[in-house]
Amino acid sequence: MTTFNERENAFENKYAHDADMQFKANARCHKLLGYWAAEKLGKTGDEAESYAKSVVIADLEEAGHEDVVRKLVADMDGVADDAEIRSEMAKLRSEAKAQIFDEA
Repeated sequence: MTTFNERENAFENKYAHDADMQFKANARCHKLLGYWAAEKLGKTGDEAESYAKSVVIADLEEAGHEDVVRKLVADMDGVADDAEIRSEMAKLRSEAKAQIFDEA
């Protein structure tokens, strides 16, 4: 194998690893956001766990985070507004990335 091929494979492997880590961090962020929302909505235990999973699943509807924000805005009508949800999401994104990279 040539040096060029080795470098190409290394870049491809790094890209795949980075994409996987980003996916995991986004999923963790949305799960943490789901727990935050569940607490605000008065959900506990299995109900909170189920709600957090539903937030993660909501992210699979379309690219980006707008599907999650839409779900939470609809579910949290009168409890939290769009700006508060986005602010919490930004805060939790940093926390989720730290958790994922600490686990790796």
